[in-house]
Amino acid sequence: MASTTRITVTLPTEQVEEIKRHTDNVSGYVAEAVARQVRRQLLATELAQYQQEHGAFTEEELARARAELGAGENRSGVDAA
Repeated sequence: MASTTRITVTLPTEQVEEIKRHTDNVSGYVAEAVARQVRRQLLATELAQYQQEHGAFTEEELARARAELGAGENRSGVDAA
């Protein structure tokens, strides 16, 4: 089991109400959202570094990536990023 740290986070009331409509485990829900955001930031950094070294992605490369990400969403039903 992963270790945890208790922190205090302030969220808009509407967001908390929406989270509670989806789950009883607010901490788990928020932890998953944070993990998703961290992955996106890491990916953005890697993509920027790749483009800096190898040049901008072509439209063909972007289209192929979008198609593959879309296929991943269809298989898993979740956000691929």
